[in-house]
Amino acid sequence: MPMIKESKIPQPTIERLALYSRPLETLCDSASAVISSEKLAALCGVNSAQVRKDLAYFGEFGIRGVGYDVRDLLKAIKKILATDRTWKLCIVGMSYLGAALVENENFRRRGYHFVAAFDSDQRRIGQVLPCGLVVEPMRSIKKLVREFQIEIGLITTRPEEAKRSADILMKAGVKALLNFTPVRLRIPECCLIENVDITVKLENLAYYLSKNKR
Repeated sequence: MPMIKESKIPQPTIERLALYSRPLETLCDSASAVISSEKLAALCGVNSAQVRKDLAYFGEFGIRGVGYDVRDLLKAIKKILATDRTWKLCIVGMSYLGAALVENENFRRRGYHFVAAFDSDQRRIGQVLPCGLVVEPMRSIKKLVREFQIEIGLITTRPEEAKRSADILMKAGVKALLNFTPVRLRIPECCLIENVDITVKLENLAYYLSKNKR
């Protein structure tokens, strides 16, 4: 495994590493042995110089004029992103979105395992999900986070419940949150958070779509 350079790694680079891993996984399944930076860039919608620059933050990869060994590069990227291990997740808010995320097999294939689901709605508490999880009450968060050593929490509650849910998860010991509500949560520096507002992406599409129609 190449040594990571001391310089700060830009956030977009980390995001692109995850992007690079997708076609590499497909190529591993198809038994392709080597890929050039040009081919990888084309598959990911970036330029080859960007691919080489992103990888250079983490050391030397591949052979000049030949390319990258697909399996070795994928293994290195997974180690860099810490996706070469299993992460235990919980989710708060078992509406349609929450249920869809829990049942998404793509999470499990990439090492993200949901081990607990919570809701404040008495009508949902006690329900058995197709994946086998039972929807637990909010009061069980502290106990189950510690019991299952949950590291990442997803929030798909109603907007007005997002902040309270985040506070409960952090107090229980969860150190990273993925927030799908439209409320932009701010949390202490001791924790990590990603706010994912899908409507922002839709508004971006709507803007450019309307420009193209003019």
